[in-house]
Amino acid sequence: MEPSAAVAVPLAVETIGLTKIYPLTWKRKRLLALDHLDLQIKQGEVFGLLGPNGSGKSTTLKLLLGLIVPTSGEGRIFGSLPETLEARKRVGFLPENPYFYGFLNGDETLRFYGKLCGVTGAKLNKRIEELIELVGLQNGRERPLRSYSKGMLQRIGLAQALIHDPDLLFLDEPTAGVDPVGSVQIRDLILRLKKMGKTVVFSSHLLEQVQEVADRVAIFALGKKVLEGSLDVLLTERQRMQITIPTDLDESQQQRLREALQQAGINPDGVQITRPYLSLEQLYIRTVSGSSPDASTSTSTGK
Repeated sequence: MEPSAAVAVPLAVETIGLTKIYPLTWKRKRLLALDHLDLQIKQGEVFGLLGPNGSGKSTTLKLLLGLIVPTSGEGRIFGSLPETLEARKRVGFLPENPYFYGFLNGDETLRFYGKLCGVTGAKLNKRIEELIELVGLQNGRERPLRSYSKGMLQRIGLAQALIHDPDLLFLDEPTAGVDPVGSVQIRDLILRLKKMGKTVVFSSHLLEQVQEVADRVAIFALGKKVLEGSLDVLLTERQRMQITIPTDLDESQQQRLREALQQAGINPDGVQITRPYLSLEQLYIRTVSGSSPDASTSTSTGK
């Protein structure tokens, strides 16, 4: 009997030529906010969107959430158009500056958003307990949100985005304005969500944090995606090489190698051949400033 064909798993996010142009009627000009974006994000990935202000990150998120309509091209969420009910049921969203009712406490806020998402009864009660524990707000659940710190507000925001147990999370600057401790807590939450099988797409200016949690990134500049790939590949400095000499060579090999290295003015102690790594900050600055990275990493490696 022939083996059955493997079932293709749909991508969590796909965009094909996604473009958004805003008319500037008072100037009789047009603003190209996003220019023919092609992007594929796999299920279970943590994907970072990087770029300076006005580079197209937030526009990308709004298009994928169905909040604005593309000028051309299309986006897909698990194979469905973003504005469809099928897509929206599977998506949670935390905006950069979420607004909550300050007179509600943590439990009441989650109950409110749960009912908006159609979650009720015992299922909602159980979900609230799970999320309060997940985001670490056991000691703040009965306090009104007006008394919450910025970090606590971001964590309750993450909880509300998860209230209907979505498969995909969009987070717009989730650590903006959060102190270092709160930033670490949100980073750890993202890693926990990944372990739970969630797909997380987020934008951030904190490059060190992105480097700690993202599987892949895309860097935007002036509405275009200029670089995409896994961090392991993108952060390898391919124009330089570091050499360390192994210690298991026989004496004649060691002597010949030592002589050759000494003639070249190189200290032969200890050998290993590796490629040095860039930091994500170095890669980001090179990319958005127009200094082209090595050609081998400048094309998409995520497809």
